[in-house]
This record gives sequence, structure tokens and C-alpha cells, in this order.
Amino acid sequence: MAMTPRQRRRLINRVGVWAGLLLGACFAGLPVLWMFVSSLKPNSRIFATPPRIIEEGSSLAAYVSIFQDPEKIRFFVNSYCVALSVSALTLVVGIMAAYAFSRFEFPGKRLLNVIVISVQAVPPITLLIPFFGLMVTLKLYNTYQGLILTYMVFTLPYAIIMLTGYFNTLPRELDEAAKVDGTSSLGALWRVLVPISVPGIVSVGIYTFMIAWNEYLFALTLTRTNDMRTVPIGIQLLMGQHSYEWNEMMAMSVLGSIPVMVLFIFFQRYFIGGMTAGSVKN
Repeated sequence: MAMTPRQRRRLINRVGVWAGLLLGACFAGLPVLWMFVSSLKPNSRIFATPPRIIEEGSSLAAYVSIFQDPEKIRFFVNSYCVALSVSALTLVVGIMAAYAFSRFEFPGKRLLNVIVISVQAVPPITLLIPFFGLMVTLKLYNTYQGLILTYMVFTLPYAIIMLTGYFNTLPRELDEAAKVDGTSSLGALWRVLVPISVPGIVSVGIYTFMIAWNEYLFALTLTRTNDMRTVPIGIQLLMGQHSYEWNEMMAMSVLGSIPVMVLFIFFQRYFIGGMTAGSVKN
């Protein structure tokens, strides 16, 4: 049975969409695949020509070397401690600040809004030297607290902006109903608004975790000893003066990518829903 012109156009559009998606998937996925297969190759065969996916002598030796090295394990421990702490503190403070901006009128509210938005517009590299001096003065240099507080300067404004927009989409009648039942403002926030704001909170949490997990510049500047280095700095330390451990660098990159990939796989629905809902009303 011959297709009508409308069916033909629909088929062409569908084929074009799938072809575009396949091309985008290859563009995004092939570097990740090559990173993984390179982590399995012997270091001497990383740049062998012609390149092959499976090289003779491929093994998990690079991963075994990483897991047997306490110093490399410490890089991951540091990254998890810092990223999880930043995410938790940013969400707690961001939720309460966003609730205040969304539900209350107070002196200086507009000025504070401008300050929060302005912080987002400041390039982080311009604050590098002031932060270094501040952390040394406060004796927070080369500490978890120094990294956590520094990262929160960049994650908290985003969290406040996004969660304020999300809370603005929720009817005020929910707060009023909770207060009629004898609940305080904080009770209404944590018992009523937070449970129904999970998509927005999860999206902010994922973004915050990614920022803290992947950050390189401040992690390099505000830490001195290897026992305080994070994963991005640990990867750099595999670059020796005369030789590079390419397979271990690739293996650490794969292991460093896993937490973010897992977050997106399991919380993708909440992440997309939170990002779109938070931008509907400001």
C-alpha cells in the first residue's frame, strides 16, 4: 500500500530525529567508550597505531593499582566527603533561604535578591587570590571546611534562585492550611512544602554535587598535601615529569565519572522535572 504524502513526511521526520539522536549519542558516548577501553590497555599501547579497541595484554591492572594504593583511595574519599557535605549544607540553607524569599516580605529583600544574582555573575577565577588569603587568615587552608565553605559560595546562590522559583509555583494555601492545623512556618516548610518539592530539590542537589565533585581550580589552590587532594587533582598527579600513567589516568577518570552517571540514571526524571518546574514562575 503506497504511503500518502503526509505519512511520507512523518516517516522522514522520524528517521531524521532518530538519525540526529544516534549521531548525538555517538558524539557524546564514543569519548567515554575510548576512555574506558584505554584504561584497560597497557600504558605502552595507549597511542599505538593503528588504534584498536582491544589491545593485546588488556586487563584491569590499572584499576587494581588504584584500589591497592591508599593515596589514590584517599582522593576519592576526599571528593565524596566534600561533595556530599556541600550538597547537604547547600540544600538545607538554600531551602530555608528560598522559603523566606518566596513567602515573606522583609526589609532589604530586593537588595539581597540582587546580591544573590550578582554572585552568580562573578567569574570564579577572579576570587581565587582573595579566597586564598581569606582561608589562610582563618586557618582553613588545606582543610575540608575551607573547601566546603568556598564551594558553597558558588552553589548556594544557584540553589536559592532555583528553589525560590520552585516554591513560587506552590500555592500559599498549603502553608495557610498547615498553620491552621497549628504548625509553625518552619513546620509548614519541612512537613508540607519540602515533600512535594522533591523534583526541584533533587535537581539542585545533583547540580551542586556535580560542581563540588568536578571542581579543579579551588581544590588545587586551597589544598597543599596529597591527603587533602580531590579526584581531579589526583588525576593530574599521575602526570609525572618524564612519563604519564595514561591507563591509570583513564581508570581514575572512569571511576570519577561513575557517581555523576549514577545520579543522572536514577534521578533523571526528578532532575528534568525540577529544572522545568523551577523556571515556570519567578
